[in-house]
Amino acid sequence: MSLSDVEVTAFVGPAGTGKSHRATMVARQNGIDVIIDDGLVISRGRILAGRSAKSEINRLRAIKRAIFEYPEHRDEVASYLMKNTPAKIMILATSEGMAGKITGRLGLNPPSRIIHISDVSTPEEIESALRERREKKQHVVPAAKAQIQQNFAGKLVSQIRGFFKGRSREEASNTIVKPLFSFNGKVVIATEALLEMCRKLLELRDHVRKIRDIDIDTDDDRISLSVEIDLNLSGRSALSIAKTLQRKLRMGLSYFTGMEIRQVNIRVNEIFL
Repeated sequence: MSLSDVEVTAFVGPAGTGKSHRATMVARQNGIDVIIDDGLVISRGRILAGRSAKSEINRLRAIKRAIFEYPEHRDEVASYLMKNTPAKIMILATSEGMAGKITGRLGLNPPSRIIHISDVSTPEEIESALRERREKKQHVVPAAKAQIQQNFAGKLVSQIRGFFKGRSREEASNTIVKPLFSFNGKVVIATEALLEMCRKLLELRDHVRKIRDIDIDTDDDRISLSVEIDLNLSGRSALSIAKTLQRKLRMGLSYFTGMEIRQVNIRVNEIFL
């Protein structure tokens, strides 16, 4: 394949109306492989190439970054697309004209299809997104938190998650980029804090009789967790309880830390009827 074979869709709407938040869902519904959003090439929550306009220090530079006016940035993204030609690309833009500028600079076909934010969001949802932007000044990137650290140095990030039903239940991640801040050093979540979160989450469940051991391994913003417990069955199977605990631990730790939960292993030591 060459870039002339790539099918391009434009996802269009004014800034702050929730395009980035809905981009993963729209891409999945339309079988689109790659998203181009604010200077980044993103697929399945991973940043593959580019640099985000949201990392720029002022509005003018952000606009130039978003439409690939900087030669090195443009060449990097165009080169990636030529080497890894996707079948379908979706470009997020504030107007059809902006989408056309982006495709022209990257050597892509003009968009063959235009999806407007009003096609996938209600007026109430759009107004809510605009209000969030005005009041909280937060921006959403359709990528996992661990993937954007190098693009957003000096900004706080946290995850929101959405679930979309299909043949299989898949999870999509978005990252909220909060306003720029500066500090000396780095933010670290101590292992003791993670252990205490796990204990609290387990103690909230009536079926956990005793917590025998919790082992946590952290690697590159990801957590692997192994837990050994005693259970009170109370009319439920041990397997059913263990699956519930897995889900609660994964969701709870992800919510409180913003980190990716790689795996949660539950070992049942004793069972009490």
